[in-house]
Amino acid sequence: MTAPEAGRGIGIGESVAEQTTTFGFPRDTFRILHVSTGNVCRSPITERLTRHFVAERLGVLGGGLIVESAGTWGHEGAPMEANAETVLAEFGADASGFTGRELLDEHVIRADLVLTATRDHRAQVISMGHSAGLRTFTLKEFTRLVRAIDPATLPPLEDGLVMRARALVRAAAALRGWLLAPTAEADEVYDPYGAPLTFFRSIGDEIRDALDPVVTALTGVPAHM
Repeated sequence: MTAPEAGRGIGIGESVAEQTTTFGFPRDTFRILHVSTGNVCRSPITERLTRHFVAERLGVLGGGLIVESAGTWGHEGAPMEANAETVLAEFGADASGFTGRELLDEHVIRADLVLTATRDHRAQVISMGHSAGLRTFTLKEFTRLVRAIDPATLPPLEDGLVMRARALVRAAAALRGWLLAPTAEADEVYDPYGAPLTFFRSIGDEIRDALDPVVTALTGVPAHM
């Protein structure tokens, strides 16, 4: 397995996974790819909050999970927006070492789950091919589907985080088409690029609220109150 790209700071990712297995089971990984437009606002916040929330629940036991992001018009090599860094700091999440990426075919090919900010991003990922349709959702769409899945039907964490995560994606894909959004806008996370910090904070809260049930379903561990 190759080392993480310089500056990406995979975090709960490859460098740990090379040395650690989840509950002592064979080495394996599950890769989540967050996608937005520029990869400097929404997807960096979502990437780093996902890592933060998993680490809060599992710590090193999240070693099989790789979380990264890219943009459909990604600002290659750019830092995340300062307001995005501030929002992450207010959540206690690590924003350091981030650099933007443009979405490439290889990112989609390697991803086990793609979570996008909007329906347009989802359509762009699916249009790239690579059988991405069954594993690509908007973030809020995936949250809605996950809420409908009985956790008791998922493999226990003792069987491995990777096995549980893959079962969760299959279950969510099976529900797609049955649990529709009340409005088209309900599946969107709007772009805060160039907006004041107050709007970034509201987007951060939306992302946090959408991620919390997803990370709980992935790990089987609710957020610490």
